[in-house]
Amino acid sequence: MAPRRLVVLLLIYSVLLNFCGAFASTADDQRRPMILPLHLSSPDDHRRAFDGRRLQRSEPNAHMRLHDDLLTNGYYTTRLWIGTPPQMFALIVDTGSTVTYVPCSDCEACGNHQDPRFQPDLSSTYQPVKCNINCNCDDKGNQCTYERRYAEQSSSSGVLGEDVISFGNESALVPQRAVFGCENIETGDLYSQRADGIMGLGRGQLSVMDQLVDKGVISDSFSLCYGGMGVGGGAMVLGGIKSPPDMVFTHSDPFRSPYYNIELKEIHVAGKALKLNPKVFDEKHGTVLDSGTTYAYFPKDAFIAFKDAIMKETHFLKQVHGPDPNYKDICFSGAGRDVTQLSKVFPQVDMIFSKGQKFSLSPENYLFPHTKVSGAYCLGIFENGDSTTLLGGILVRNTLVTYDRADNKIGFWKTNCSELWKSLNHENAQAPSSNDWNMSGGIAPDIAPAGLPQTDLPGELQIGQISFDMMLNISNSMKPNFTELAESIAHELEVDISQVHLRNYTISGNDLLIKWTIVPDESANSFTTTKAMNIIRRLREHQMQLPHKFGSYQLVKLKVEPQIKRSWWEQHSWMVAVGVSVASVLGLLALGTWLVWRYRSRQGMTYEPVDGVVGVVVAEQELQPLK
Repeated sequence: MAPRRLVVLLLIYSVLLNFCGAFASTADDQRRPMILPLHLSSPDDHRRAFDGRRLQRSEPNAHMRLHDDLLTNGYYTTRLWIGTPPQMFALIVDTGSTVTYVPCSDCEACGNHQDPRFQPDLSSTYQPVKCNINCNCDDKGNQCTYERRYAEQSSSSGVLGEDVISFGNESALVPQRAVFGCENIETGDLYSQRADGIMGLGRGQLSVMDQLVDKGVISDSFSLCYGGMGVGGGAMVLGGIKSPPDMVFTHSDPFRSPYYNIELKEIHVAGKALKLNPKVFDEKHGTVLDSGTTYAYFPKDAFIAFKDAIMKETHFLKQVHGPDPNYKDICFSGAGRDVTQLSKVFPQVDMIFSKGQKFSLSPENYLFPHTKVSGAYCLGIFENGDSTTLLGGILVRNTLVTYDRADNKIGFWKTNCSELWKSLNHENAQAPSSNDWNMSGGIAPDIAPAGLPQTDLPGELQIGQISFDMMLNISNSMKPNFTELAESIAHELEVDISQVHLRNYTISGNDLLIKWTIVPDESANSFTTTKAMNIIRRLREHQMQLPHKFGSYQLVKLKVEPQIKRSWWEQHSWMVAVGVSVASVLGLLALGTWLVWRYRSRQGMTYEPVDGVVGVVVAEQELQPLK
């Protein structure tokens, strides 16, 4: 859905369904926003002060978790549960799509995704959307169909169904009935991506937003907040919030296109305006925000001017080839590994809106880390083959973006999105009794998804090992091949097989409890924060896809342990041992040399006869008695 070079998203074929009757609603009359936090965030995030600013909520809220990040996956996903009992799916959060869809169990042209396909027969609340005059129908004329085609040549098509959708047990919004797509065919990136499908947040009757708003359960607004470079995380809010006083708003015209557009007039680099036609950002669909797209795409003239301005300001950096030989990326080496210091090397970029409002971007909003050269970064802005300006997720990292559809405006507010999620999570866990809440506290969030154990996070960044217990269901009490199982775990967690250690296991009937420990590679004493959080995320989110012969598994316990602080003797014992060995060898060499020298000295020594008389034998005398 969100390839590296995705050009502007074009909806070629759209099916709009007319809801003839109101679906049964289990929600109360109160219009409540849903807060859906994105993660991951690093373990030290909650120890950093936010910035003292306050974000206010206008209504009670609910939330659920979202996952993934731009660099690793190219998108953010949320977990959505469909059916009774609920079936879980990882869906890309996409403001450029107007329908939510998941693979159907009978799909013969769907890829291998993160979760099992939706099985309508297993849901007691599922109903097909019957063919009517307001939709296209399947070949049998029984069920409504949908089809979506995208500019990068991927597509999704299938039938429309209605079922209960829920947002996790952390959500205060009760499950709602909604129409969604059940895929029969996937092509392109939709086929190969790890995510199961799409959660459509665009404008349209099939959009999740439109359906919830039509039911009166949320107000007509939602917000997205993506985490920063190398961190991920953030929050998504479905429903209204009170905007921060310094949020920068710009008009969004819903009649111009079905996309969320803004009135961008100028771009400044290092305080200097790019010399461009004032209407360059207003061609075709204008400037569009699309959360399902990874990077940003400018019309040709704007891209060249932006690229030249950045290169001029960073002339002291060395240009290097990009990580992908298929593309001519513009990359810079020598900026250092610390992403928090990039603003000292790369210039500030400002977006100027129609009424002169200015919103400033930091380097993480237009750069991405080079995956093969340490300390190198590449431009995340590319030339669009279209006159539309498309702003993907990279441009709004660590930015709260509010899509106020009721008032036709979009707001931007710079913030730490990972910390924002934690405050939203903390606020939602308490009874709503005030109209605002403080964002500055160091609140450790409950980051465990529903049904999974808590993780004991160390208080320090140096993570020494990650331990977890998994339960396998085995038949005939036959133990699995632990070597093959360890290899599968290593592959799924993206570590070396030598890092996967089997601690012990116990068998009780058909249940096999296995205890594992993941350790850093041999060249390191601890995991990097990014690597550790990636392993934790895969475990917590049940993302390991083990071979079928191992059956299903359940994560029972997950524990993260800090790097063990060794004493001076433990840290330097090997050096002492080497020193002693060297000293011993040198000592033995010295002793051997001295013995050889002494032996040779004795061989060359001459003896003089007693009193100089040769051949005279001196008689032995008795000892004289003592007197």
